Amino acid sequence: MQNTSWVPFFPEQASSFAWQIDALYFYLLAISAFFIVVIVAAIFYFGVRYRERERYTNGAEIHGSIALETFWSIIPFIISMTIFLGGAIVYYNQYRPPADAMEIYVVGKQWMWKAQHGSGQREINELHIPVGRQIKLTMTTEDVLHDFFIPAFRTKTDVVPGRYTTIWFEPTKPGKYRLYCAEYCGLNHSGMGGWVYVMEQRDFDNWLSGNVSGQTPVEAGRDLFENKLGCASCHQGNDQGRGPNLAGVAGKEVRLASGQTVVADDEYLRNSILNPTGQIVEGYQPIMPTFKGQVTEEQLVQLIAYIKSLGGNTTTGATTRTAATNSSTMTTGSAPVNGGAADSMTPPKADRGSAVNNQGSNPNAPETRSEPTNTNR
Repeated sequence: MQNTSWVPFFPEQASSFAWQIDALYFYLLAISAFFIVVIVAAIFYFGVRYRERERYTNGAEIHGSIALETFWSIIPFIISMTIFLGGAIVYYNQYRPPADAMEIYVVGKQWMWKAQHGSGQREINELHIPVGRQIKLTMTTEDVLHDFFIPAFRTKTDVVPGRYTTIWFEPTKPGKYRLYCAEYCGLNHSGMGGWVYVMEQRDFDNWLSGNVSGQTPVEAGRDLFENKLGCASCHQGNDQGRGPNLAGVAGKEVRLASGQTVVADDEYLRNSILNPTGQIVEGYQPIMPTFKGQVTEEQLVQLIAYIKSLGGNTTTGATTRTAATNSSTMTTGSAPVNGGAADSMTPPKADRGSAVNNQGSNPNAPETRSEPTNTNR
């Protein structure tokens, strides 16, 4: 646990790449200090050594030196390249989350951080995680720009309205560490902070079992998809709906009506819900209404978690039950994201639907679900 009895010069190192950040930082400090000393010393030396002794005298003629010019070209090049390579390596390591990382969803809001674990546990301004486990945070914001910052982990990233950003880290020391918003976000910006609790795996499991989880993100997304929003009436699991079959679509390439090919990542799925006519899947019509203003950012996260959990060309209900079972492993949607039949996005007919998350009425759909509360169809 970080000692708060005195003000430390640097925060405690508590993540697997914290030492890399500090090493690069101290390297930059050392180079800067070296050249400051050398340049200032040279100014004083030459100022004294070559001070004016006689008025109106001409100095000795100086010819170019290949060795000197080579020296002051090669040395700065080597220094600048080591800085570049060091920064590139650190950036590459920090912004490429491992595929098997435990995913936690975070939504920023004036002025709090709301987190939800894959097993359903929710937290506000707190984050409980196990030590030695790779953690991936998928983040968005409901209002203005925020910035998620954990100094002890040496990790910080903007949380931008209208898009998803991700960071990952692997905590190495159990303890309690500060969490900040590092972007001015309004009058109570200074109060938008909290704590990250890094726990031993046994203690983390006990914490999970002692907290009411409620619905997991996948289960909540299933409820929205099948009941409250009525998406299942068009996006059926048998390629017979007005919209495309979403089983196994997450992470796959999707061919659009424009001829382009895009990857169905989180950002694409989000845009297909809020702006369905922006990227229409080849073979489908733009009949899906927008859900902008009808679903919150948390509901969008839940819908995307549910879609990512759909694997294989199976019926929606069966797939959902499998996904809900797998969500208890704390890696919601990570395993089945790339699963599914290779032809899951093959359009049944050219006159049936719209974008990837298309929506529309289907008079032949079986009435086996509750009446949607907000269909807008």
